[in-house]
Amino acid sequence: MNISTVPVAITLSDGVGVLTLDNPAKRNPLSVPVMSLLNEALLDFASNREVRAVVIRANGPVFSSGHDLSELVDRTLEDEREVFGVCTTMMESIQQIPQPVIAAVNGPAVAAGSQLASSCDLVVASSNAVFGTPGVKLGLFCSTPMVAISRAIGRKRMMQMLLTGEVIDAATAMDWGLVNEVVDLDRLDARVFELAAAIVKASPLTLRVGKQAFYRQIELPQSEAYAEMAEVMSTNAMTCDAQEGIEAFLAKRTPTWTGQ
Repeated sequence: MNISTVPVAITLSDGVGVLTLDNPAKRNPLSVPVMSLLNEALLDFASNREVRAVVIRANGPVFSSGHDLSELVDRTLEDEREVFGVCTTMMESIQQIPQPVIAAVNGPAVAAGSQLASSCDLVVASSNAVFGTPGVKLGLFCSTPMVAISRAIGRKRMMQMLLTGEVIDAATAMDWGLVNEVVDLDRLDARVFELAAAIVKASPLTLRVGKQAFYRQIELPQSEAYAEMAEVMSTNAMTCDAQEGIEAFLAKRTPTWTGQ
């Protein structure tokens, strides 16, 4: 893969790693090269101590139209498996890396585009954004997108989106739990980077522990979740950063994090 030709911009500033989909003429499709590069960048960010938060955003009027459909025509079964395998790996990396990931959804996010947004830890959408899983209209049910989206909005609402292929607007997406906030388009980047700046102030160790714990416990029965999280919180309390944070709070001073 020639990285220089893949339409994704990768930047790092003030502790925030930014991945920008940059193929607006084609509605920012998630081709195999794009998803591969996103995954590679996420893993690079994961091992970079300077990166404390990650933002995924897009240039142009569309966040992402989903998979590059040209990659799904006249291919072998193994070719099709590669597309969805690369997609699954990338989506899972979003939740597996230690840094919180924020999606800045600037317009339509459909099919795998909705999946990408839903896989992020936080989602801020512009008021003109829409979300949808229209695959049923093409004879290709949005089976992989529904994994991420259904975990945010629940079964009945997910089935409505899947069976009709209709999009929902940003306000509905927020009401259903798919989106954290809706802002005017001209405020989108500013609000996303405000959230990222707030995250950057926290202990990187604590963020890593907390993010990993959240995704572990959310699928467990309540009693198992409490048992496992009580142990997580106990060991977290023993870390240098937790002790520093508690002592700083009691002394009314700003904590100094060491990441230990």
